[in-house]
Amino acid sequence: MIRLVIADDHELIREGIKKIVRPCVDLKIVGEAADLKQAIALIAQVHPDVVILDLTLPDFDGLDGLAELRRHFPDLRVVILSMHPEERYALAALRAGALGYVSKAMASAELVDAVRRAAVGGTWIGPRVGALLAQEALPGDRPAHHSLTPREAEIVALIGAGLQIKQVAAELGISISSVNTYRSRIFRKMGLSTNAALIRYALQHGLAG
Repeated sequence: MIRLVIADDHELIREGIKKIVRPCVDLKIVGEAADLKQAIALIAQVHPDVVILDLTLPDFDGLDGLAELRRHFPDLRVVILSMHPEERYALAALRAGALGYVSKAMASAELVDAVRRAAVGGTWIGPRVGALLAQEALPGDRPAHHSLTPREAEIVALIGAGLQIKQVAAELGISISSVNTYRSRIFRKMGLSTNAALIRYALQHGLAG
């Protein structure tokens, strides 16, 4: 069961999310908050698996709310549900640690997919966000992942599929320390610095296993 907290100041939106979630037997809403202060207190109490966060709250606006949440809960899995189009905030939200960005104009299935992906540590990227990532990519002689060794490529595929470091180690039969060493080399070769960036790259280039 994936336990959810909703942080949105509009009751109508919160009710809409509950209506979307209700038929999903694997999802359960364990609390809702109308501002970030309430959300922080609630999260500390109920320890949800995923938080659905609006970027425009009365006490925090834009990406500041996401940054504040992650300051209190560094490992928190957050999906942004926003009235703002992807072009405005999506890439910045993903860089700031969100695992998905869903526009309120999108279909309900998109939100459910994003929540399920985030619950296992994966990143959900919709078609419009994927297009933005493609536009941002700089052309080069060859893709950065072509410089990876076979073992490094295996690790990229597993991390890209949403596995945590411990799970990657178990899958490959190596130590967590070894996985972290390989990951550092991958980051250096590919010019990346976070797992989220690596997952985005793997998804964009079809590398996720």
